[in-house]
Amino acid sequence: MTTAPRKGTRVRPAPTLEEVAARAGVSRATASRVLRGDAKVSDHARDAVHAAAQAISYVPNLAARTLVTGRSDSIAFLVEETEERMFADPFFLGMLRSAQEAVAVAGLQLVFTVVNRAEDRQRFLAYAAGGHVDGVLLLSLHGRDRLPQRLEALGVPTVLSGRPLSGRRRLWYVDADNVAGGRLATNHLLESGRRHVATVTGPLDMCAGQDRLAGYRSAVEAAGRDLDESLVSIGDFTQAGGHAATLALLERRPDVDAIFAASDLAAFGVVRALRETGRRVGDDVTVIGFDDIPEAAEQSPALTTVRQPIPALGTTMTRLLLDRIEGRDDLPRRTVLPVQLVLRQTA
Repeated sequence: MTTAPRKGTRVRPAPTLEEVAARAGVSRATASRVLRGDAKVSDHARDAVHAAAQAISYVPNLAARTLVTGRSDSIAFLVEETEERMFADPFFLGMLRSAQEAVAVAGLQLVFTVVNRAEDRQRFLAYAAGGHVDGVLLLSLHGRDRLPQRLEALGVPTVLSGRPLSGRRRLWYVDADNVAGGRLATNHLLESGRRHVATVTGPLDMCAGQDRLAGYRSAVEAAGRDLDESLVSIGDFTQAGGHAATLALLERRPDVDAIFAASDLAAFGVVRALRETGRRVGDDVTVIGFDDIPEAAEQSPALTTVRQPIPALGTTMTRLLLDRIEGRDDLPRRTVLPVQLVLRQTA
């Protein structure tokens, strides 16, 4: 038995980058930048290169490119939560979807992982140190965890989702304007005539939890009201956390007539607790959440909430990371995107 090709058969060599460039009428360098997802090319060149690559079925030789560039052509999407928490929260899934789209446009791979134990962090640090990823998108950082600093020290560019609680002058991050969002929600509740406006916070070891609470307090003070800490109930970003925090709140302050919850999932728990205690949502007690996940509009009554631009957050983070990997040194370390109040039936 022989594995030699039959006489007369010819195997066509794989299309090359040079062929793509020639067919598109651009230089090899321009074709390479387009296929890497570099934004610094004209729309005409981008369209021509993609059309040429498709016409001749060009596929980048990632193995060869890795040998030449020393890169893995992979980006890590790292979430510091349990898998259960990650997959239960539509925020993370929305971020993952937009990051995947941006990475795919750049012709790279996205490696998804979750870490929630010290050994998980050590394992990932070893993986990153081995050159398996070119950069890291890091979400849900808690407390003063120094994982991003350790990655940067290894030479692995890292971009955070949310303001870090330590080292922010030396780290890059993209965030929603959580303080403004907390202020928007609380102002609306106060201006609608509610007398006892409470908040169910997010986790206070995270910037989003702290900043949304700061927005609540800012609005209460601006309205000329005294800050009443009995109206602040510490929760988290889950339904269970929102439910438990609301029951504790109502136990000490049964006169509450409005609640700003620091996430939509927490707001769902708030609504359940209000119903269990015989209160009419939207009448006896108005409720506002934060995020505007798809399920918010599907609730009955539909949830009034603060919309943060989840797709834009994921895309902005990814583009910033790709620019850092390319060595750009003119990039902002802090990017904050605006939020908006979405009025529905609960407030």
